[in-house]
Amino acid sequence: MLGPEATQEDLANLREQLGINVPVYLQFINWSLGVLHGDLGYSIFMDMPVTQAIGDYITPTISLSIMAEVIGVLFAIPLGIAAARRRGTWMDQSFMMIALLGISIPSFWMGLAFILLFAVQLGWLPAAGYQPLSKGLLTHLSYMILPALSLGIMQGALIARMTRSSMLEVLGENYIRTAEAKGLKQRIVIYKHALRNAFIPILTVIGLSFATLIGGAVVTEMVFNIPGIGKLVINSVLRRDYAVIQGTVLMVACAYVLINLIVDLLYAVIDPRVRFEKK
Repeated sequence: MLGPEATQEDLANLREQLGINVPVYLQFINWSLGVLHGDLGYSIFMDMPVTQAIGDYITPTISLSIMAEVIGVLFAIPLGIAAARRRGTWMDQSFMMIALLGISIPSFWMGLAFILLFAVQLGWLPAAGYQPLSKGLLTHLSYMILPALSLGIMQGALIARMTRSSMLEVLGENYIRTAEAKGLKQRIVIYKHALRNAFIPILTVIGLSFATLIGGAVVTEMVFNIPGIGKLVINSVLRRDYAVIQGTVLMVACAYVLINLIVDLLYAVIDPRVRFEKK
């Protein structure tokens, strides 16, 4: 950090500034106490508090994650339901083959293919970069749609396979046969009775995939030059900016816990059978 001409006094001052002039266990205690007060440390390279750095970089990641998850869910659930209703047919096999390809193809390769097609060949969308929502909704979406598609296809493939598996299990239940025997419309049977009872494992996958995206779609953000958490982590690792690395790891862990908590609460909304009994 200081260069080869640094003196011992400079080194001592830097160690004191970074808080590494004390034993490791004291460093951890001091850092933990700082976390309780909202202080995650200071980034030497970025010359700002870690909380401010994370706040600046997390907005693009949240926007990208929401768009990717929405794209994945909108395509995955209808495809999974259609595949389950036509089990063993060419449609079922085709949809599952598409889902398998979506899982197998790396998101960065898909992103490069989208850039080549939609940005270079057709010129419809920008190849890379980021514009905040304050610049206008259409401008923001034009920069985010390609990376969101790259991530959404992979997330959607996982959700589609889980939707198919859950729906197949539910469609064989007696209450579904009873509903069909009563003459209910197929749409009501599928979406009101079957999907609601099959949605808990689907919701689990949606929550986990969203938490993964919040953790940082590192490669995709690097390919599309999006200033998100993934890019922040990579740059911090390359610079050995340990304060930022610690702060982002803690933020990702908290995001996982919070999203899992929200998913658990939604279980009770979707299925009353999992609600806590009143004593």
